[in-house]
Amino acid sequence: MLIILLGPPGAGKGTQAERIVIKYQLAYISTGDILRGAVREQTNLGRKAKQYMDQGQLVPDELVVAIVKDRLADPDCAEGALLDGFPRTVVQADFLEKALPEIGIKIGKVLSIEVAEEELIERLTGRRVCSECGANFHLKFKPPKVRNVCDLCGGDLYQRDDDTLETVKERLEVYKKQTEPLIAFYEEKGILSPIDGNQDIEAVNDQINIILEKI
Repeated sequence: MLIILLGPPGAGKGTQAERIVIKYQLAYISTGDILRGAVREQTNLGRKAKQYMDQGQLVPDELVVAIVKDRLADPDCAEGALLDGFPRTVVQADFLEKALPEIGIKIGKVLSIEVAEEELIERLTGRRVCSECGANFHLKFKPPKVRNVCDLCGGDLYQRDDDTLETVKERLEVYKKQTEPLIAFYEEKGILSPIDGNQDIEAVNDQINIILEKI
């Protein structure tokens, strides 16, 4: 079973991915992780990717897909895998679709966690991090007992640069342009399942489980 998890920044993909891989005993595949792993292990594809990365260039889609395909052929993926953050574009999805038959794998389901933009902005801009211990808080969902002070160590809380309103809006715009077209791409193939991400974590997870247990 190969599952693809889609959703904009702040949709809760990471939280749901953790639960999915544990419940269904799937290998977790993050593009960033496997790229770094291929480079670190100095595989043939990893060395090619490193040439682009060293020059500050994006690794070509076809090369990224080849690295993903190699990873999916590993023994721990025999029972299935979850792709998180990949594909990011329709071009990557096309390359992936052509590569998978070579290793006898097909996509079982594409889960698209959908959340209203206003909610995403509130979730992302409200996050705060402790400058001392790295603990995470949220102004609405997990506020500290004392404003801007960490409950755990008393350190100062700060807003990450990528959580400012301007940056969040930019990130969401990039998602709309690059990744959102994948929803129509996979819907046309009949393997897309939209998930209402405006609910609480448990409700979202229940909806996902109902879908995956039917595969």
